[in-house]
Amino acid sequence: MVDPVRPGVKQERLDVRVSELVAVSGVPLATVKYYLREGLLMPGAASSATQAEYGEQHVRRLALVKALAGVGLPLGRIRTIVGLVDHPADTVFETIGRALAALPPYPAEGEKRSGDYPRARAVLERLGQVYEPAYPVVAQLERALAAAEDVGIPMTDERLDAYARHVRGIAEIDLDLMPTDSAESAIEYAVLGTAIYEPVLAALRRLAHQDIGAARFAGRTFDDFETPDRQDQP
Repeated sequence: MVDPVRPGVKQERLDVRVSELVAVSGVPLATVKYYLREGLLMPGAASSATQAEYGEQHVRRLALVKALAGVGLPLGRIRTIVGLVDHPADTVFETIGRALAALPPYPAEGEKRSGDYPRARAVLERLGQVYEPAYPVVAQLERALAAAEDVGIPMTDERLDAYARHVRGIAEIDLDLMPTDSAESAIEYAVLGTAIYEPVLAALRRLAHQDIGAARFAGRTFDDFETPDRQDQP
């Protein structure tokens, strides 16, 4: 991804034709033209009746669209995100919320939105968190909690409290580091950070399991652990 343009940092001016834009961005010409037709890439500045010039913002936009397409977002969702870059909502909170709502997972085809997710609602209210019921991840939480129940490993309050406590710390550092100099910077950070960093969290969790497990269980067998049945035996 191209480094964002930062205020106070002198940038070299870039005025190039579409063929050079292709070379700079690494996006094929046919794809650039497609993005132009679909409105995902803003038009260049006309330099003649048949030519246009493109600058740093076009390279940056292509990097964003390319990255979003690379993590599997459909065209309509990408359009929502770049639309928010060009026309932010009234507040930072609303702008970022709408952008993140465009990320997967999405409801399954034919799935009806009930508007009420009792498991998720109970957890979030017990944790005292502010949340928007229509935010898609509320439905995601509901499905995940229901799936845990269905396979006989429901999430206990103790586990949920521990998860929430540690995840909140992660969310705080994410927002502490979010640039707020422009809607473009904030949206790039929020949507790409969410899409790219979430697999890092999952990987780190599994690696932590391995590290702690090595300390607790290395060299031990299941016979080394007492079970309720063994405890009852004379």
